[in-house]
Amino acid sequence: MEDDILTGQIIKWAFKVHNTLGFGFLEKVYENSLVIELENSGLKAEQQRAVKVLYDGRPVGDYVADVIVNDDVIVEIKSVSTLAKEHEVQLVNYLKATGKPRGLLVNFGRSLEVKRKYLSLR
Repeated sequence: MEDDILTGQIIKWAFKVHNTLGFGFLEKVYENSLVIELENSGLKAEQQRAVKVLYDGRPVGDYVADVIVNDDVIVEIKSVSTLAKEHEVQLVNYLKATGKPRGLLVNFGRSLEVKRKYLSLR
């Protein structure tokens, strides 16, 4: 699936970052390192982009995306022992709020853990 080519590239660079840095840094260290790898590979990576959350067409709040790649994939970065269901729900809500078609939840824990999420509009 062509859609998974971009997410596959992001995952590849996340593995490189994890293999290089190992476990135990704050999320921001991994975020900054991943953005360097993404940009070095020719991808566009925006950090900490503010996104308006709308309800019934009206703004009700803001959230800040960790990384948005090629204005297409939201990457939510964690550095925790184990991902929780709440982390996945958070990413799905970000997809809904932005209308972005897909996202990656990347946990730089003891071993790299990645979850792909897709926005399904019904």
